[in-house]
Amino acid sequence: MKKILTALTLASALFATAATQAFAQTSDASATQAKTAKSKKTATGKAHAKSKKSPKTKAHGKKTVKAKPHSNSKKNVKSTAKAKPAADEKAQAAAQKNLRDRQAKAVQTPQKIPFSSASDDDDREPELSGTKSAEFNCEMGNKLTIYQNDQDDKHIAIRWNQHVSRLTRVSTTTGANRFENHKNGLVWIGIPAKGILLDSKKGQQLANECKNAAQATAAAGVLTAPNS
Repeated sequence: MKKILTALTLASALFATAATQAFAQTSDASATQAKTAKSKKTATGKAHAKSKKSPKTKAHGKKTVKAKPHSNSKKNVKSTAKAKPAADEKAQAAAQKNLRDRQAKAVQTPQKIPFSSASDDDDREPELSGTKSAEFNCEMGNKLTIYQNDQDDKHIAIRWNQHVSRLTRVSTTTGANRFENHKNGLVWIGIPAKGILLDSKKGQQLANECKNAAQATAAAGVLTAPNS
């Protein structure tokens, strides 16, 4: 009887040890499988997310590359199309302005009157080629220039206030040289010692005691000559 009890006790101990070891191995295997499954799931999730994200990014980049050149080329063509008519309009405007300026200048600059012409004097400036000039200094700092042609004693030209006028000789009984322009009213009266410029329309004197270099020298000589 004791032998049977001892054998049963030993068998029970062996069965408990074997069950414990089997349970431990089963727990380890389950943990390993769970860890492996989790790792696979994580890797699968990442791969899936990456696969979803990558096509989207690629498509977005592709769309940007296509849209930008297309937009720029279209914009450049449009800008060129606008610039060409603008340049043509600007050139036409410049040409029209030049034409108007030439026409205005032609109107504002009348043809000069020939110096020895028999026509009546007017506001036109005379042609001064072939003439000789003499500067006259007058009272109160006034200055004028007289132009004469040795081949024509019937006309003179006077520059006064930046304008040149032609005057025609008028006969006198005093022997003085008198020239007039009936259009603008200028009158020049010259004597051997000096000259005077008048405005017959306004009835006033413009410049008096006008002398050229020779007259000024002669007058100085008279003033400095000793009394006899």
